[in-house]
Amino acid sequence: MTLADNSADGSLHGTLRFARSLIGFVVVVGLTFLGLLAITFFIGRVVPIDPVLSVVGDRATQEQYDAAKAAMGLDRPVVVQFFSYVGDVLRGELGRSVSTNRPVAADLARVFPATLELATLGIIIGVLLGVPMGVAAAVYQGRLADQVIRVLALLGYSVPAFWLGLVGLAIFYAGLGWVAGPGRIDIFYDGVVPPVTGLLLVDSLIAGEPDIFFNALDHIALPATILGFFSLAYIARMTRSFMLDQLGQEYVTTARVKGVAEWRVIWVHAFAPIRVPLITVIGLSYAGLLEGSVMIETVFSWPGIGNYLTVALLNADMNAVLGATLVIGSVFIFINKISDVLYRILDPRSRS
Repeated sequence: MTLADNSADGSLHGTLRFARSLIGFVVVVGLTFLGLLAITFFIGRVVPIDPVLSVVGDRATQEQYDAAKAAMGLDRPVVVQFFSYVGDVLRGELGRSVSTNRPVAADLARVFPATLELATLGIIIGVLLGVPMGVAAAVYQGRLADQVIRVLALLGYSVPAFWLGLVGLAIFYAGLGWVAGPGRIDIFYDGVVPPVTGLLLVDSLIAGEPDIFFNALDHIALPATILGFFSLAYIARMTRSFMLDQLGQEYVTTARVKGVAEWRVIWVHAFAPIRVPLITVIGLSYAGLLEGSVMIETVFSWPGIGNYLTVALLNADMNAVLGATLVIGSVFIFINKISDVLYRILDPRSRS
């Protein structure tokens, strides 16, 4: 067999392996999404809320109730309803919101960018502060710096989000006036910037409106910092744990004995191996911020998916509740898979 034949066989084998990996990825994502659809569908059937009553009202006659139930397809067998629900979701149809009288898909497309912007800024703060704090806590294990960082991480796990949000507003907005109040932007700027990406900070720069950019930044600073504090607690704690394990390895001791600079020992020899598990930690934290910003959005009147979900729950708007739940679950799936891809890129051993 010639060298060219060996090369062709290797190329074919690599192509087949990539195809199998891609097919497996698609199958796993598809099955996970189908499971998410099943969960959201049956949640909508077991919660003690009658979606028909939320449409016709509690004063409707029995005939009106039955007509609305038939129009909504709720008189059909549950299995038929489920497959109809799956088909609607795959077509992007999530029903109509009782609260807004608009398609739920359109509502979610409008509110999700606000949550994405808030959570993205929060995770950036969490990573930029949490990773160095976790490394410092591991390097200075048992000393004052370690104790302070561990206390901050404990507070991040223990303090309720709504309480911290209210205290932050009372101190930094009402008391000191350092930040803007609730809302995403001052009302007289509302509607000035045409939506392009849905991210107000980005759209204001695209539109060449620096005043609106800084006003939006003033509004997002406090809620994003609070969200960043919660992600910081988790990221710092996990970084500390990973670093402690690496700093106890023999190769780190060998590097120190050889006289390698301490910063190089920490950030090259010890930190490099923990980048892979940190990707998973950061990904989960980011997904958690996208899902767990409900209380912060409520406190700060932030027009995101969390606030939308809260209003939908209060109004027994099941189409909106299920649609928002489906979007949040899909975000978890997407971020998990992105983390998995990055994991494989940074750690070649996992590709086998």
